[in-house]
Amino acid sequence: MKKVITGILILISLISCSNQQEVTKVSLALDWYPNSNHAGIFYAKDLGLFSSANLEVEVYTPSDPSTILQTVGAGRDQFGISYQPDLLLARNEGVPVVAVSSIVRSPLNSIMTLGSSGISSPAELKGRTVGYPGIPLNIGILESILDGQGLTMNDIELIDVGFDLVPALLSKRVDAVIGAFWSHESILIELEGKEVNILKFQDWGIPEYHELVLVTSEDYLAKNEDIVMAFIKAFNQGFESSIKDNEAAMDSLVKAFPEVNVELEKRGIKLLSPLWEESRSSKNLDSWNKFGDWMKSKGLINSDLDIAASFNQ
Repeated sequence: MKKVITGILILISLISCSNQQEVTKVSLALDWYPNSNHAGIFYAKDLGLFSSANLEVEVYTPSDPSTILQTVGAGRDQFGISYQPDLLLARNEGVPVVAVSSIVRSPLNSIMTLGSSGISSPAELKGRTVGYPGIPLNIGILESILDGQGLTMNDIELIDVGFDLVPALLSKRVDAVIGAFWSHESILIELEGKEVNILKFQDWGIPEYHELVLVTSEDYLAKNEDIVMAFIKAFNQGFESSIKDNEAAMDSLVKAFPEVNVELEKRGIKLLSPLWEESRSSKNLDSWNKFGDWMKSKGLINSDLDIAASFNQ
């Protein structure tokens, strides 16, 4: 009898083990230090959405976030957060990365000036100094905006201030900055007690583009489609849950990174939440393709680059 019972227990144990799915470890490289843009990711982790999908997700910020598309393309990271313009530029150079989900479907990047500057339109940049973070794409966008006002880059003085955009503006080292997120840097300026003017790109002739996207490599997608789809589902559910409960999502961000500026990120998440909802509600990629065509027209990418192939629906 004991042998029968023992045999049954062994059989149950074997069946149980066979039903357990193997946990897959993946990494997700963030585009910048953790902030309200990433709250949905940490909320997804706290809700157990990734673990329920048998995924163990390492979320980290690389020492140099500008390398994310290269590390994802090379397979060193399975997933990353990036931007549509950067993705298209990388694919133009042969980096095999592809967007698989959109977090924010409209530009957060902008031109900013202090309220006291008297600059509330691009035309008023004539004869002024403009700081930028050393990213070439910002030059192309600024050049296009100025052109729409009958100006050229010779009408301004461009200064590379690195990522010290807010200090450069507050200290009046420059009169304006480009490359600043209106969901982040504008709040930092307001927290310093200053008024800020925000010149959104789409209001001045630049087609809308997807600011934040989830990316993977073409190779990883082809070989691990089930894992990618499971990751996307959990990832998107994290942001959907964050839309419904900003406070809980914020708690997850602070729990993961207690050093964040809580007041800054609380304000940021309220600005971002409607944009997350917009991204969840539509799969239309017209703006994706139109911005790609705009980049072609400006000579930023090759005319034969397949824009549609850069986003896997």
